[in-house]
Parts: sequence; C-alpha cells; structure tokens
Amino acid sequence: MAERPRARPRSPQYAWLLTGPFAVLTIAGFAGFWATERDWYSEWLGGLLALAGICLCYVGVFHVVIRRSTYGIVLAEIPYVLALFYLPPAMVICVVACATLITQFLRSAVLMPTKLWFNVAKNSASMTLAALVIAALPPFDGGMPTTWLILATALAVVTVADLLGTAAVMSIVQGLRAGQDVLRGGGPPLIIASVNVVIGLVFLVALEATRWSAVLLVVLVGALILMLRSFADFFRQHRTLAEVYELTKAIREAGADAGLPDVLLGRVQTLMRAEYATLYLTPQDRHPEVLLTARVENKGLLDLSPIPPAVREQAIADSHSLAIGPTFGGTQELRQQLRSAKVKDVVIVPLRSGQTTIGSLEVVNRLGDARSFRDADIQVLETIAAHAAAAVENSRLVDRLRYDAYHDRLTALPNRRRLTDALAESVKVRAEDEVVAVLLFDVDGQRDVNESMGHAAGDKLLAEVASRLRAIAGPGALVGRIGGDEFVVTLRAESTDATVQLATDMREQLRGPMTVGTLTLDVDTAVGVSVYPDHGADPEMLLQRAELAGNAAKVLPYGVQLFHPALESRAVRRLGIAADLRTALDNGALDVYFQPKVTLTDRHLVGVECLARWQHPAQGEVAPEDFVAVAEHTGQLSRLTEVVLTEGLRRCREWTDQERPLSIAVNLSVRTLLDSRFPDQVATLLEQYGVAAAQVTFEISEPGMLNDIERVLPTLYRLRDLGVKLSVDDFGTGASSLSYLRQWPVQEVKIDDSFVQGMATDTGDLAIVRAVISLAREFGLTVVAEGVESELTLDLLEEMGCEIGQGYLFSRPLPYERLEAWVSAQTEPATTEAGAVRRLRAVI
Repeated sequence: MAERPRARPRSPQYAWLLTGPFAVLTIAGFAGFWATERDWYSEWLGGLLALAGICLCYVGVFHVVIRRSTYGIVLAEIPYVLALFYLPPAMVICVVACATLITQFLRSAVLMPTKLWFNVAKNSASMTLAALVIAALPPFDGGMPTTWLILATALAVVTVADLLGTAAVMSIVQGLRAGQDVLRGGGPPLIIASVNVVIGLVFLVALEATRWSAVLLVVLVGALILMLRSFADFFRQHRTLAEVYELTKAIREAGADAGLPDVLLGRVQTLMRAEYATLYLTPQDRHPEVLLTARVENKGLLDLSPIPPAVREQAIADSHSLAIGPTFGGTQELRQQLRSAKVKDVVIVPLRSGQTTIGSLEVVNRLGDARSFRDADIQVLETIAAHAAAAVENSRLVDRLRYDAYHDRLTALPNRRRLTDALAESVKVRAEDEVVAVLLFDVDGQRDVNESMGHAAGDKLLAEVASRLRAIAGPGALVGRIGGDEFVVTLRAESTDATVQLATDMREQLRGPMTVGTLTLDVDTAVGVSVYPDHGADPEMLLQRAELAGNAAKVLPYGVQLFHPALESRAVRRLGIAADLRTALDNGALDVYFQPKVTLTDRHLVGVECLARWQHPAQGEVAPEDFVAVAEHTGQLSRLTEVVLTEGLRRCREWTDQERPLSIAVNLSVRTLLDSRFPDQVATLLEQYGVAAAQVTFEISEPGMLNDIERVLPTLYRLRDLGVKLSVDDFGTGASSLSYLRQWPVQEVKIDDSFVQGMATDTGDLAIVRAVISLAREFGLTVVAEGVESELTLDLLEEMGCEIGQGYLFSRPLPYERLEAWVSAQTEPATTEAGAVRRLRAVI
C-alpha cells in the first residue's frame, strides 16, 4: 500500500487557536487562587528559589540517544513537587510562567513570538490544572503517603496536559499525522516524568524530616546532574561515532559514483543537526564548479548556499577550518556578514587533496538542543571532510584515467579505443542510402619536423592539424588520433563516391600553410578511405583497411586512396599459412619460448611467460599475431593453446624436480574462454604432469574480454575454482578497466607495455602507471609490469610498489635451452622463507 502523503504545513499563526484558550484558563485560575489567598506574594523568597530551580532544569536538558531515538531528560518535576507543596498556587503559576519566558529567551537564538507565547501559555495552563487538582483533593498531610498520591496525581495531569497540548498544536500546524507521531512518542516522557516525581517526593520527605537535609540534597542534585551529563555525553559520543562510521561507509560504497553529494549531504545535515549542509568543489581541469546543498525542508539538493561567497573564499584561501558563531571568539567581523545573509552560525571545513584545497564541506544554522555549533562539531566535520575529499579525489582520478584511456594526451582527440567503440555503435545502425566512412589522414613530413626542429615543434604541428580537422570535419563527424601522425575521421555519407570526394575536399582544406616556430610549412597528407558495409563490419577491420589505403595513397599524386582487396597483402599471406599451421601443430613445429618474470624488490626469478613462436619453412619467422589470428579464424586456437600449455607444464614439472620451482603464465583468448570444455582440459593436464594449480597463471587480454564478459565469466570462475591464477593482460588498453576489476575473479594485473615503456619520459604515462598500481593494490591484486627495458623504468616501478616485472632489461623470450643457459649465467641460488629460488646477479 502506498504511504499516505503528509498534509501541507500551515502557518504557525494557527497556534494562537490554542494559545488563547490556554491563556484564558491560566488567567482565570490565577485570579481564582489570588482571591482565595490574597497574600500569596509574601512567599516571594520561596518563589525566587523555585524560579531559579525551574529555570535551571529547563535550561539543563539532557538528551540521550538510544538506538535511533532521542530522549530529553528534564528534571523540572523535582522543583514542581516542592513548589506545589510549599508555595501558594498563584505563586506556582506565576513562577512557571516566568521560568518559561526566561528560558525561551536563553535557549532561542531567534525568537518566534508565536512559539514563545504558546509555550508560556501551555506550561502555565498545565500548572493551573495541577493546582486545581490539588485544591479539589484533601489537604496535604505533611510528608505522608496521601500527600505523595496527591502530588503525583497533580504532576501526572501536568505531564498529560503538556503532551496533549503539544500534539494538538502539531496537528493544527503540521497535520494530523504529526500530532499522532507526538502521541506515539509520549511513552518515554511519561516514564521520565514519573521517575522525576519519585525523586522530588524523596526530596520532600527529607526536607520534612529536617531542613538540614537540604545540604545533602544539594550535593545529591549536583551528583545527579554530573551523572546525567556524563551519561548524555557518553551516548552522544557513541551515537556520533556510529553515525560517522555509517557515513564514511556510505561514502566508501559510493566511491567514484556521481551520486556522492546525495549520499553525503543529507547524512551530514542530519548528523550535524544543521539547517543546511553544503558541498562546494572548485573548478579543476575538466571538472566544473559544484555547489550543492541539502536543506531540512527539501528532499532534493539545491544549487545554492546561504553562506556569503567571501566567507567561503576566506576559508579555502586559509586552508583551515572556519567556525563562526556565538560560541566561537574572534569572529565578530565575519558574524556581521552572516547576519546580513540571515545566517546564525556556520562551520566550513576545506577539502584537501595533498597540499591542494579542492573545495569545502559546510554546515549552517545549528538546530535542536544546542544554540550553536561547538568545537566537537568541528572535529566531527573535519573527519567527514577527510573521507569526502578522498572520495572526490578518487572519483576524479578514475574519471581522469577513463578519459586518458579514451583520448590522446597531446591533441585531446579520441584515441583508437574511442574510435573503435564509436565505429562499433555506428555499424549497428544501417541505412540503405548511407555508408559509414572511415577517413585516415597520414601527415606527411612530421618526422622531418621532429628531426630538424625537435619533438616540441612536431607536437605543435600535430596539434595544429588536429585543430584544423575538427574545424573542417563538421558537427556530425568524430575526429580522433590513432597513431603518431595518423588521424581518423568517421562520419556517415551518402555513398562511397561521396566519401572519396569528401576526403579529397578535406585534404585540400587541410593543406594550407602552418606556422611552426619561426617557419611556415606547407604540410601535406595522404588519405586512406574505407566504408561500411563494402569493406567490412568490424571496426578494427575498417581501421586496418583505411591504414592500408593510406599507405597506398602516399605514392599517389592526388593523395586519396579508397581501399580495395589488392591492398590486403598481409591478409593474403595469412590465408597462405592457414594450411601450414595445422601441419606445424600436428608435427610439433611450433616452438615455445619463455620470458622470465622477476620480483622487483629482491630480483628473484619467480616464473616465466610461455610464448609461441613459428619458423615457417618457406616464409621464415611468422609474427605471433599473424598465426594466432589464423588459428582463431580456422578453429585451431584450442590446439595452439594446448600445445603451449602442455610444453609449459612439462617444463614446470622439470624445474620442480630440480628443486627450483618456477610458475608459468599462458595467454588465453576470449575464444578459448568461450569453450566450456577448457577448464576440464586444464584439470586433466595439471593432474597428468603433477603441477600445482597455483603455479599456473592464465593471462586474458582486457580489450578482447570486455565485449564478451558475461559469456566468459562462468569459465573464469571455474578456472579460479581449480586454483589457477588469473591475470588481466594489456591492462589500461580496454574500456572501463577499473569498474570491471571488482567483477572479474582475477588475482593479477599486467600493465600494458605501451604505458611502462613511456613512463620514463612521459609524465602522463607515469601518472597512469602510478595510479593503476595504487588502485590495483587497493583491490588486493598483484601488479606485473611488462616492457621493462631500462634501469630508470625499473627504479620507478620499484619505487611505486610494483611487485613483478618482465622485459628486455632482464631477458628477451628464449627457447628452453637458451633459458637454461641464461639461468645459469645470470642467476644464483638464494634461500627464502618460501624455499630455494634463483636471484639475478645483476641487471644488464
């Protein structure tokens, strides 16, 4: 059943409907008691004592939070008991009215006349009813039990009348449900009032026995106040810690999600009992300025804040927490600015990322039992701000990594990954009168500029080309950079002929003079063209064929070439070796090479990666990507994987028998993972060679797996259950890498060599490698860097905490016999807690 909507709040002025009758009752009762006891004011000394006691109890409210409910402990019933017993009724009514009026002025930062006079009238009317009850019952009999019952009955009337009056005004102003909520929560106040009445009666009995007991009662009251204050502070601290824990947990779960402000601000506003809670983030790079506020009366977030911008700017500039309010000294000038904005008090805590301030977390106008924020509130908000700043920085880091994964750092254009994804979406929608065109522009002479004027000049030339392409490509085109001097434009065109004409026109517009440094260059381009569906439906194939056409266009005078099958010589070569590959697999003509994997901290040889190599009898060495592609297309991939895995397990068994165990790593393709029989095949081979599953790592290329993640996950989990390790290969070259790390059952991440090789000279690559290592370690994954080719790269990786590396700095992939010679020449035995290992003597 849907929840019944709450009634719309009415104006607080409706409270006068109850204030008036309460006031009439009070005045009538007061007049009646004055008429029966005309010298009631002679008890003025006792009245002053009662006034002081009641004011002290009204002000000293103790709030205790148990589970999710807040209970206010007010000791007013104790002075009520004594006042009703010792003072005339008219004096008691006058004292309660004055005490309510005084405490309203003391506790309220902003006085609301409607609320002020309602409370005065309600409390006075409740005490008038109590006095009428006492007058209707038999006279007091000293400190006897009959007196106890009379006073208890009178104070029960006070408590019930107070509860009903509050419920009535809430029903009138806020709606019937609000009044019902007050009545449902009336149990604890009745219990607390009953306990206070009992304490007050004990005080009465003691005073009746001897007036000297007042000394002991004062001591008891002081001890009781201290105990209640300690009790309230303990529960407040416990509640604060619990809520801060829940808040930080929610922030951590939100992570890089864009909904962080929704998770954060509402909870902060509730925890700090503030009218407003604001998150402000300064503009940074591609991230715009953010200003969002949660307010008590609003369910959603507002894009405004009551804090004057100058106050916020001062806190951010000083990079220190700024608290302004009645309890904080030295803020008079700033309080003047707050008053003009109708703000009572505020706490602003800067959000810091290292030494940089990235924004602020702010709370405005303390609500509830306290008049203003306190020092303890600053500490709580600083704790929350630290977690919020970390969440914001992690969010921006992940966003930056994702952006870098899809864009070229020099030109800010989409890179090959982004273009491939865009093409994949474009070819899904086919129109009869349109083609999807891929235009590849190869800049001629960019290498000459690099060699003659330096790479900075070459980069400026590329940036200028990118700018011009964006300008001439049109709004419906996507412009990207896929290589050093290669740019791609993808768009929809009317036909193939129209595409070629468009490429010719764009090339002519791009040929204008370009100024690089002090020189003006006339830079030419060669354009290769491929179209969907004529030249394929696969994005990679379209790009590849556009590249083939671009290479052919370099020798043409007009510089534009449409792809045709004769250009695909490499594909023809692949077809020529397809039949020979099956023979090579059957005859054992494929070799397995091993590339060492070394721990970076202590240079221990911990394993090898198994790599297939093929020396064709007629065509010579065939590139692995060529015969692997042929194996995929001809259904021989499972046989190729079996050959490599079998050889790796055989060598692994030999190394274990020689008391120098090494783990092995074998590459798997998505096609292999889609074979449901593969895990059983692995289990059989492990048992056959007696190799522990933990010594085997399967490396899965990230880009290939992303498109079929749902289909390959069952196989991944079965392999994990066997005990083998799973590694994400070529990490960083796919899409949404970080979000998938939580879903994949992997234990290892291999950073792609394109980032590792460039990190020593490219700060962008260095930042990406550092971030990937940090985040992978947060996920509890082992980090392997491939492509380690220099001592500087090795030192940087070791400093970042990368655990394992492989690359030409240690060794190229070697056949088994040369690997054995390398192990003998380059390593020496070493003993560790895990057993005997081989350690590199030196890195050459």
